[in-house]
Amino acid sequence: MLDEAWSGAAAPADGLAEAAAVTDPLRLGGVIAPALLLAACGGGGGGGSAPPVASPPVVVVPAAITPAQASRFLAQASMGATRATIDTVVSRRYEGWIDDQFALPRATSHWDWLVANGYAAAANINAETGFDATLWRQMIAEPDQLRQRVGMALLDLLVVGIGGVNLNWKQFATAAYVDVLLDNAFGNYRTLLDAITTNAAMASFLTFLGNRKANATTGAQPDENYARELMQLFTLGLYQLNMDGSVKTLAGVPQETYTPADVAGLARVFTGLSLATNVSTTPDRYRQPLVMNAALNETGAASFLGASTSGGGMAAVKVALDTIFAHPNLPPFVSRQLIQRLVTSNPSPAYVGRVAAIFADNGAGTRGDLKSVIRAILLDTEARSDAALTGATAGKLREPVMRLTGWARMAKIASPANAWAFGDTSSQSTRLGQSMGRSATVFNFFRPAYSPPATGISSAGLVAPEFQITNEQSVVAYVNYMQGLVANGTGDMKPDYTDLIAKAADSAALVDEVNLVLAAGQLGTATVTAIRTAVDSVSATATNGPVNRVGIAVLLTLASPDFLTQR
Repeated sequence: MLDEAWSGAAAPADGLAEAAAVTDPLRLGGVIAPALLLAACGGGGGGGSAPPVASPPVVVVPAAITPAQASRFLAQASMGATRATIDTVVSRRYEGWIDDQFALPRATSHWDWLVANGYAAAANINAETGFDATLWRQMIAEPDQLRQRVGMALLDLLVVGIGGVNLNWKQFATAAYVDVLLDNAFGNYRTLLDAITTNAAMASFLTFLGNRKANATTGAQPDENYARELMQLFTLGLYQLNMDGSVKTLAGVPQETYTPADVAGLARVFTGLSLATNVSTTPDRYRQPLVMNAALNETGAASFLGASTSGGGMAAVKVALDTIFAHPNLPPFVSRQLIQRLVTSNPSPAYVGRVAAIFADNGAGTRGDLKSVIRAILLDTEARSDAALTGATAGKLREPVMRLTGWARMAKIASPANAWAFGDTSSQSTRLGQSMGRSATVFNFFRPAYSPPATGISSAGLVAPEFQITNEQSVVAYVNYMQGLVANGTGDMKPDYTDLIAKAADSAALVDEVNLVLAAGQLGTATVTAIRTAVDSVSATATNGPVNRVGIAVLLTLASPDFLTQR
């Protein structure tokens, strides 16, 4: 259904993309070759009350894992498959690969990389320079791919965007926030809540940095921004949930999770959090946890979510976060969104319930253990069963950034000068319409409950979050942008197609390899035939013939609905 919605919308506007129609040419490596554009595109879930689901995860463990199954797993668990990682998953199996990834040490932090590459120079004090480079480098080049993928899923959920961080040394402050997510990606969600609450970038982005207690003289009240978004977006959601993610109702009316009074009470707790030092000539203070400024902190009583605290300080913050962490909404709310980011936009209630049960108790009495949650998400039958390949509700629209990193990893992209020149890719008219760490608001580039209006998706009561940033302009921009990258790379990042060029003379072998690595073997017969026809229109013995045949196979795969719909 997702691929039908992608391919069923209006075609790109005339003149905006060379590859916008079957008869348009595709220029690769200086040679003109016929091309077919295989994709064009246009344009909260709720439910009734249901009993809680607490069944154990249903795990599919096949006797032998095929390369296509391994590639599909890597599409969910990494920033993109490579032939080497596919072979590793086949050999080590899903469980072994996950264990290996959990055992890998954290890659060089974003903060340390920025320092090592000279970005702490005084000239960068009011700049964002280096931020995009360090994110692209880690997503593409580092071996801790499961950590990178989970970290980016957490960044989609616990949003901070560099443009809304009103601090100097923005690149360092926001990099320190992304480091918090990556450092805690395999830890405990309760620890993660502490870390984001005391992070300078989050405090600036959601305006609680230096938040002041109420002033009886002026009538000023504490800033409620973080208190509200912490509950609404990061932990609980607006409505009470069953363990399977369905909404609890009373007489058909959804039951609210919290009230304005809860927000006001919680806001009193999040007063006084301030930077550890006043030294602004270096970025160092943005890496340090916030400290409590007693002069700004509310020490009176605060009530929220049926709990209360008094005395203020970090003790009150602990009570607040403990209360939220213990709330019954937390396991299904977080579990469903992590499933959406990694596996499918519309997980069944049973799938959500199985993962939420693990979130609530990992089997050893621990709540919020992200390693167990990740394992449950990736090994569940709805993630691993081949039946999802034909399910009408399975899968998700592949995030634009994941399309780029998938290509970059297959093409062995590196940056010898450490420039990583992709830069900000959030433009919908010239780039991807998405760039990690650059969301303009706390609501992310797309909402988890978004459903494109007047489509089969919305008519079926399904959601497709990534379609919120998908329209005619963004489709054309994506294809145009990828056309240039596939042909030439950018800056010192040049694609290495050596392995594919070795198969270029045989269009079947070439397309099969690209299909396997990029699309997990999910290109349909008609798509494969169309791509092979385009590849064969260029002679393998012509000048630049092999590289052009490779470029056509890669670009048309990247543009196809079969690839864009991750199953």
